Amino acid sequence: MVFIAERTTREPKRGEPSPHLESRTRSRVLQMVSVDGPVTAAELGRHLDLTPAAVRRHLDALVEQGVVATHDAGTARRGRGRPARAYVVSEAGHSSLGADYDSVAVEVLRYLAKQSGPEAVAEFARSRTAEAEQRYAAALSAVGDDTADRADALVTALSEDGFAATARPVGAGALAGIQLCQGHCPVQHVAAEFPAFCEAETEAFSRLLGVHVQRLATLAGGHHVCTTFVPTGGLDRKSESPADVVTGEAHLVPTSKPAPPSSHSTHVKEGSPS
Repeated sequence: MVFIAERTTREPKRGEPSPHLESRTRSRVLQMVSVDGPVTAAELGRHLDLTPAAVRRHLDALVEQGVVATHDAGTARRGRGRPARAYVVSEAGHSSLGADYDSVAVEVLRYLAKQSGPEAVAEFARSRTAEAEQRYAAALSAVGDDTADRADALVTALSEDGFAATARPVGAGALAGIQLCQGHCPVQHVAAEFPAFCEAETEAFSRLLGVHVQRLATLAGGHHVCTTFVPTGGLDRKSESPADVVTGEAHLVPTSKPAPPSSHSTHVKEGSPS
């Protein structure tokens, strides 16, 4: 976890929390925004057991530092009336969560592509993903063949590796599935130029879960979270309506007909799950 330091070095007044405690709490707020974003101040307060004033103080500081940005949550969270203000981790915030040596990595991959061609980069991406896939496969083997159980185990493994992963059931009937989200990606900036890393990860997810998964959005493509649809067919599991599946600014819902390509990003793929 990254600690966001306070900008002041003055001694705290009586009754004020220490700078160290403030830093730890602020880091918890940032981590929660990464996992659950877009998330409102009220939701953060409930999850972290903080007062509204404390949440606003930390969010204002994180916004000022540029690691968190406001996001229009729409009317779905509050019903009628003024939309709730929600928060997501900014590009700078994702960098502070652990993406290091991006510029060097990009330069190396550019050189590799120039000398050996794009397939060499793709092969490197697959090789890099294979190590994690092997570790995840061991964890998933312990839960059996049920797709939902394996998805839950994958979320746990991804979170342990710092991907801030979550999953929830979506859709119904033939369109039932699981929406797997990753709130952080350590190779986000590399993958923005070399999407082979996203493709290798998606292929690994399909092998691990035993179904053809579909990547709907990526951090590398400019969205606030990576979203993968995992089909479960007629799995008897309580789920949300497809209309409730919201990612970023658009409803990214698996449909029976392919959706037109998004002009927002070359890394976003929408359409019908196989």
